[in-house]
Amino acid sequence: MTTIYDFAVETIAGKEVSLKDYQGKVVLIVNTASKCGFTPQFEGLEALYQTYQKQGLVILGFPCNQFLRQDPGSNEEILSFCQLNYGVSFPMFAKIDVKGKQQHPLYQYLVAETGGKKIGWNFTKFLIDQQGNLIERFESKVKPEALVAPIEKLITNQ
Repeated sequence: MTTIYDFAVETIAGKEVSLKDYQGKVVLIVNTASKCGFTPQFEGLEALYQTYQKQGLVILGFPCNQFLRQDPGSNEEILSFCQLNYGVSFPMFAKIDVKGKQQHPLYQYLVAETGGKKIGWNFTKFLIDQQGNLIERFESKVKPEALVAPIEKLITNQ
């Protein structure tokens, strides 16, 4: 059976890491963009991370430039923007494709696990349990604050 732990990704600094590094944690995977109407969600995501990090939550941000070219910068520019404007301290990864012919294998898996529904926009969120299983998908309009209850449920069920 496949889980997110079967995938490797590139950090925003260019280092390949296995998602096995996050085994035992509640993981929230988000495709992000710096110039999107949903970009202010970085603030809410960082607040979730600060609140629940010590209890085992990790947020993984994956910049994507596929929706109206809303993240055109280099990986370095994206990281700088996120840190300067939103204080992002959760792990950020290299820019990837979340749909189409060059779709990253992680996103192929996430989409398949949620019934094949394509990623519609930036800030689609996937909540993963401590065993690497996909629990729930949240579309772009769902604000990070709405994820408190599902995150707390997973954290307390450890």
